[in-house]
Amino acid sequence: MEQITDLAASLRHLKLSRLADHLDSWLQDAAKGEWGYHEFLQRLVEEEVAAKKDKRTEMGTRMARLPFIKTLDSFDYTYQPSLDPKRIKELSACRWVENGENVIFLGPPGVGKTHLSVGLGVEAIRRGYRTLFITAQGLITALARAHAENRLDDKLKFYCQPKLLIVDEIGYIPIDRLGANLFFQLISRRYEKGAMIMTSNQPFSNWGEVFGDQVIASAILDRVLHHAISVSIKGESYRLKEKLKAGLLAKHIEQS
Repeated sequence: MEQITDLAASLRHLKLSRLADHLDSWLQDAAKGEWGYHEFLQRLVEEEVAAKKDKRTEMGTRMARLPFIKTLDSFDYTYQPSLDPKRIKELSACRWVENGENVIFLGPPGVGKTHLSVGLGVEAIRRGYRTLFITAQGLITALARAHAENRLDDKLKFYCQPKLLIVDEIGYIPIDRLGANLFFQLISRRYEKGAMIMTSNQPFSNWGEVFGDQVIASAILDRVLHHAISVSIKGESYRLKEKLKAGLLAKHIEQS
C-alpha cells in the first residue's frame, strides 16, 4: 500500500494527476484483465493523453469567449434543407483552418449561422487551434478605441494571434468609414495567415452599404473571398419555429 501511495505521489509530481487519482482502479483492472506490461503502460498513457487533451480543450473554450457552447451534432438540418450536412461535416475536419482559409455563412437572422460558427469553433479548439469569437460590432468598437488611444498596432496583433477568428453579425449594424478602414487593416494582416469565420445577414452585393464605402468593401471582399468557402442558408428562423411550437406567435397574432 505504501508503494502505491509513493507511486501516486510521484505521478502527481510529474503532473500526471489523472493517473494518480485513478491508480488503484487501474491496478485492479490490470490484475483482473491480466494485462501485460506493454498493454498496461499503453492504456495509462492513452488515459493521460486524453485527460490533457480535455483540459486543453476546456481552457481553449474559455479563452475563445464563445457566446454559448453548441456542437455541430446538435444542429437541426431538417429545419434548414438548403444546408448539405456532408459539406458541414467536411468543414468540421478543419483543414481550412490549417490552410488559413475562410468560411462565410450568409442568411437571414435566426437560421443557425452563429450555431454553425460556434460548432466549427469547438471543433477547431478540439484540434488544438487557438480560437476567438467576437461580434462585428464588438470588434469595430475595440479597434476604434485602440486607434483613439494610439494602441491600434497592439490590438491588431491581438486579433491576429488566434489561428481562427470568428466574427459574427456583419451587417446587422452599419459600420462607419473609420470602422471599415480598421476592419480592412485586420483582414489584410490575417490574409493567407489566419483563418476566419464570418456570418452576415447581408449578401456580398450589399457589403458596400454595410461598410459605408464600396471601394473598401471591395478590397475587404477581395481578400476574404480569395481563399473562402461561402455557405448560404435559406430557411425560417429557429426562434420563430420555437415560438410556433409554443403557440406564442399565434397568441400574438390573435391579440393584434
